[in-house]
Amino acid sequence: MRIVIIGAVAAGTSAAAKARRNSEDAEIVIYERDTDISYSGCGMPYFLGGHLDGVGDLTPRDPAFFKSKYNVDVFIRHELLSVSPEHKQVTVKNLETGETFTESYDKLILATGASAAVPPVKGVDKAHVFTLRNVNDTRRIKAFMDAKHPKTAALIGSGFIGLEMCENLKELGMELTLLEKLPQVTPALDADMAVHVEEYVKQNGVTVYTDVNVREITDSGVTLADGREIQADMVIISTGVRPNTALAKAAGIELGVAGAFRVNTRMQTNLPDIYACGDCIEHFDLVTGKPFYRPLGSTANKTGRIAGDNVTGGNLEFRGVLGTGIFRVFDLAVAQTGLNEHEAREQGFDVVVCHNTKPDRPKYMGGREMIIKCVADRQSGRLLGVQIVGFGGVDKRIDVFVTAITAKMKAEDLFHLDLAYAPPFSTTKDPVMYTGMILENAIHRDRKQVTAQELDNIMQSGEKYTLIDTRVPEQYKKEHIGTARSIPHAELRAAAETLDKDEITVTYCNKGVTGNAALNILMNKGFKRVFSLSGGQKQYKETHKK
Repeated sequence: MRIVIIGAVAAGTSAAAKARRNSEDAEIVIYERDTDISYSGCGMPYFLGGHLDGVGDLTPRDPAFFKSKYNVDVFIRHELLSVSPEHKQVTVKNLETGETFTESYDKLILATGASAAVPPVKGVDKAHVFTLRNVNDTRRIKAFMDAKHPKTAALIGSGFIGLEMCENLKELGMELTLLEKLPQVTPALDADMAVHVEEYVKQNGVTVYTDVNVREITDSGVTLADGREIQADMVIISTGVRPNTALAKAAGIELGVAGAFRVNTRMQTNLPDIYACGDCIEHFDLVTGKPFYRPLGSTANKTGRIAGDNVTGGNLEFRGVLGTGIFRVFDLAVAQTGLNEHEAREQGFDVVVCHNTKPDRPKYMGGREMIIKCVADRQSGRLLGVQIVGFGGVDKRIDVFVTAITAKMKAEDLFHLDLAYAPPFSTTKDPVMYTGMILENAIHRDRKQVTAQELDNIMQSGEKYTLIDTRVPEQYKKEHIGTARSIPHAELRAAAETLDKDEITVTYCNKGVTGNAALNILMNKGFKRVFSLSGGQKQYKETHKK
């Protein structure tokens, strides 16, 4: 059996390795258009920031390695020109010699990946404008920086790459401007979590413009649609990617969302003996079961292994993904998994939300606060998605949430997890457990919360309401929300007798704990429409800084 694989980064090489492990008899050949294979794309910003010894750290494997370890022939600088399913052949061009030839296959695996999406803006082809998608992009940026010593840079797009480049270029001493078309940075997050990221980036000396459009890139910088000029000796565009599927589409392979290949759980396309994997395929969402496109290196490796198994008689199946992601900007960790609040509402879920601010470990052990936003379904109690912004232990907590969502656990189950505890690592009740407690109270005990946006809606509705600041008077005098009344927690029981039990009542404190305690007091005294403010004064303040 002859297996031909097109593409040799994460998915293609994973497919080849798994196919070889299953079969010593198969002939396996990989054709790769670029010069590098099996490289660490996620490490590229850190190479540019000087954290790696050399670009070779990103490319530890070459064609000779795959030949010696797996007996797989890898040909770089070879481009796919066409696919002929009826003849089971592909046409390939050697980009070094210009030679074109036809290759027959018994099984074909398309791991063609994705390319940087470049907006249609005048000046994107200038010598100081770059994308960062592969190692050659990295080499070009590094060569430019070494030769030109840029002092200023503009980053267009505020996803993972844009924000990671903020950290690394700032460490090199550059003055940076981050430009984002959307009203917020980090598009994968909800706006009320993205504000924390934006604020921290600004605190670290990066100028941030959101809700802006780039009109032109000039020799000296970037011109915005409103006429503002942003000085930039170098421009990096990180506005997403598009799957490389055009040639295979011409062969009759069906495409799904975002123009990516539609595959089944075994990575099979609609055509016999043609498989696809990696950043060129659509995935399906573990929460909704619906197809979506979320290209990530971890998923590419996973789907590559599944494709390699199935072309050699295996039975591995893809179970879906949550689109889990994590990145660091300066020393802030930002993570998300599953549906955000906006997506959950779009999908028709009856959403319940909580913001939980807790230290990752006791403050006497150096603990620093993390903010966890969790989204659950009110009807079933099922966890739908989580976003975390913090400094320590964010990776640990997001992975616990990923496991819980994958296992279809309910919010109330989080409290019962037997999580590891010792002061250097966690608080006695872990922030994950606290999140479960808050949601269980909201879903099953009618301890309802309102987000900052929902509180604004209440205050603007014209309906009578009472907003209670339960903090000590000194904190209230320093700052408080709108028409809030100061009724400290210690005085609330007595003061409750003077309040209207049928009127909307919202309680809040600094971060939510005392506000929730106040809610319990009022509910136990017969208040019918009482809520606490999710995340408290601190979360509300962050969402109203703009």
